[in-house]
Amino acid sequence: MHTVVLALALVALVFLPCAVALLICADGAVARVRQRIRGRRDRRALHILDRTLTHQSISLAALDEHQPSIQQIAADLRRLDRQRLGIATRSKVWHAAVLLAYDDRLRLASRCLGVCEHLDQLDGVDLEIERVRVEGELEAAGLSLRAGSHRHQDH
Repeated sequence: MHTVVLALALVALVFLPCAVALLICADGAVARVRQRIRGRRDRRALHILDRTLTHQSISLAALDEHQPSIQQIAADLRRLDRQRLGIATRSKVWHAAVLLAYDDRLRLASRCLGVCEHLDQLDGVDLEIERVRVEGELEAAGLSLRAGSHRHQDH
């Protein structure tokens, strides 16, 4: 009986680290499989879109009709800036929503004025730094982002 228990203990001692390593590595393998599936799905969607665009004539002017003017984007940015520094500080959910809307408008303004931005690719402190950089680039391009700054530019 002791021999069987001793043999099982030795087998467990040998295979337990292997089982733990397998569990740790399995997480990475699952992530790689998910990424491959997502990549295939994205390639398939792009292929379908490409095939659709090849067979249909889409007017770019019709696509731009739904984009707000740069003046509207600037007004939205000023309003959202006031909200993110004021009322949005009362609630984490409200603050997150205002920041998402603010970043969306920064992306639109950047696209309109030809400013390079990487807001989608960053988070945390890096996103804050990129937000400040993009704001500076947009202001250098002539867009007033602060509530009182558009009055000062007129004088």
